[in-house]
Amino acid sequence: MKIQHLLAAVLVAIGSTAAFASGNHAGGHGNEDSAIGKPGKAQQVTRTVNVDMTDNMRFTPASVEVKQGETIRFKVKNSGQVKHEFVLGTEQELKEHYQAMLKNPEMEHEDPQMITLAGGKTGEVIWQFTKAGKVDFACLQPGHYDAGMKGAVTVAKSGAKVSATKAGAKADGHADHAH
Repeated sequence: MKIQHLLAAVLVAIGSTAAFASGNHAGGHGNEDSAIGKPGKAQQVTRTVNVDMTDNMRFTPASVEVKQGETIRFKVKNSGQVKHEFVLGTEQELKEHYQAMLKNPEMEHEDPQMITLAGGKTGEVIWQFTKAGKVDFACLQPGHYDAGMKGAVTVAKSGAKVSATKAGAKADGHADHAH
């Protein structure tokens, strides 16, 4: 291999690693309307769903139902002691992102469809679900996805009924509504 080709290959490898390390993921969700929706605006939140992440590698609830067009505030709490994250995406996107996290476990990133939380911390993700279907969520910290730390949001077509209990009822049985 000629030295120029070798140098070019090294530069490409360094550039792609830097992009992952800085959290600039190709195919990120930014502000476009992707397969899973788009970042929501706080003033358009129609409902709050409380999500708990634990060190037993589970989300509670692990399934959520929303209506197409709804903007949801996910209030996410890490009840565990180790770092966890809540990441919305397609199953394919989550698997690809997880593989990148395995290769770069200290990768720091901030995207509107996710939040990373240290043990005991809380945060939120505001997301608008613009398309009917299934949107997955997972913790992509190394080992967590493989341990089963994942869930799904079922997005019902506009006009379809969504049950209150599956729609993200709080621990006291009452769903939060923001108007």
